[in-house]
Amino acid sequence: MSDSARSTPDILELPDATLTGELITLRDWLRWCQSTFLAHRLHFGHGTDSAWDEAVALVLGALGLPRDVDPVVLDARLLSVERQRIIELTRERINTRRPLPYLLGEAFFAGIPFDVDDSVLIPRSPLAELVETGFAQWFPERDPAHVLDLCAGSGCIGIAAALMMPSSEVLLGEVSPEALKVAKRNIARHEVGARVRAVHSDLFEGVSGQRFDLIVSNPPYVDRRDLAGMPAEFQHEPTLALEAGEDGLAIVRRILREARSCLTDDGVLIVEVGNSERHVIEAWPEVPFVWLEFERGGHGVFALTAADLQAFAEHFAAA
Repeated sequence: MSDSARSTPDILELPDATLTGELITLRDWLRWCQSTFLAHRLHFGHGTDSAWDEAVALVLGALGLPRDVDPVVLDARLLSVERQRIIELTRERINTRRPLPYLLGEAFFAGIPFDVDDSVLIPRSPLAELVETGFAQWFPERDPAHVLDLCAGSGCIGIAAALMMPSSEVLLGEVSPEALKVAKRNIARHEVGARVRAVHSDLFEGVSGQRFDLIVSNPPYVDRRDLAGMPAEFQHEPTLALEAGEDGLAIVRRILREARSCLTDDGVLIVEVGNSERHVIEAWPEVPFVWLEFERGGHGVFALTAADLQAFAEHFAAA
């Protein structure tokens, strides 16, 4: 904590009555939350990038207000029960370091709300940009008929894709029974059960014999060294969804070996590997991975065609 923060009384230690008595409007509470988060040096990266963004998400979430709420409500006075809810959430966020979406039970992906709990990774993938375009770079004239969201977690990628591509049928494959329950809740929440199914699958084992035009995956890809150095907030996420061996490629190797058998002949595989991009390049320097760029930031996402997977099958088998 900085010297300036040490010299300031910890406002979390103030009596609730003092806080609720002096902080009146929604604007007051936004300012207080931002100052409190800065003083306690929280890490942001689970849907927000700054103390201000986190304050907005917490206060609006506590009040059940949408993120695009009319700014006129900033000067609205809050009920005492609403103020108490904000205090409790703020204290829990700081004292436990649990990511805010777990406290609220909701996260956003591609601008769409999804149920989350600590059995699933909190959505934050740059793949959202591809979903929002309907993967138009590969399917400019038609939606892919069959899509597989592999290592689906909450199902946010596959469900958002189904909402953006109304003629696509989507399968969510997930190995964790607890995560699968969350994905099924999200299918029901967005009323896409006619086109989206969730199945228990250890990578491709549960979808054997099926073919997809598009396979998209945000698998575990964090190497052991990076995982050990992550801020406390990440320690609340399921290790199963993050850690993937010494170089972060334990799951990616399997995907590259097995994906071709589940792709149509003109199908595409898109995989996020994050900071393990360097390990992918080192492991397969001869493979023509297409590394994608994103307007809103993010990196470590590659695309390969079915033809590429076929042509370099021996390289993937040997790794």
